[in-house]
Amino acid sequence: MQNWSDPRTTTAYEPAASVGVPRAARDAGLRSYMLSVYNYMASGVLLTGIVALLFASSGLAQQVLATPLRWVIMLAPLGFVMAMSFGLNRMKTSTLQLLFWAFTVAMGLSLSSIFLVYTGTSIATTFFAVAAAFAGLSLYGYTTKKDLSGFGTFLIMGVVGLFVAMLINLFVQSTALQMAISVIGVLIFAGLTAYDTQKIKSMYAYVAGTDMMGKVVIMGALNLYLDFVNMFTFLLQFLGDRR
Repeated sequence: MQNWSDPRTTTAYEPAASVGVPRAARDAGLRSYMLSVYNYMASGVLLTGIVALLFASSGLAQQVLATPLRWVIMLAPLGFVMAMSFGLNRMKTSTLQLLFWAFTVAMGLSLSSIFLVYTGTSIATTFFAVAAAFAGLSLYGYTTKKDLSGFGTFLIMGVVGLFVAMLINLFVQSTALQMAISVIGVLIFAGLTAYDTQKIKSMYAYVAGTDMMGKVVIMGALNLYLDFVNMFTFLLQFLGDRR
């Protein structure tokens, strides 16, 4: 999902950032850090939804997505993610922030097609169902004492397999395969929500008080955003009512 390091909370040594820091102060810092991640993530989802709705309701989405420009719109989010991931160490935090907001706008343009395909009721129902599931899964990832790193490796391999299956289905156009992809996609990104939350939490001890903290907040928000949006789109494909 990203190329920043993945320390676990079960390491055998105490990170230097936490040495001599009172427990209450560390807990307060962690809460502030996680709140920043969730604020970025939620704001990104909200911005994406607004852009998608406005683009679709204006009539521009139907016109533009019927032209070759649709490929630019569909691939632009991937370009932003790659730029943020591979340029993380070289970029300033402000640059990373700008790319994050540009990414969420690009995702809004890309996701505008759902308003042309599915009913508003099914989109709203799916969104709130995913929001509730995301909250529960993220809470589990935050509070569990179990190390989820092993599951993460398996789930990321599952994402690769899912991508391959989606490419194959572009050519075979199998309804049964599409349904299987949707169900498996929901399960994979549900698992990744818990895994990524634990991973983001574990990063705090290593970046607290450093220049990397702002960058890690943004990248953490990006990963949770991707988990949420992918879970939403796969569930919508599975349960959504078409127009």
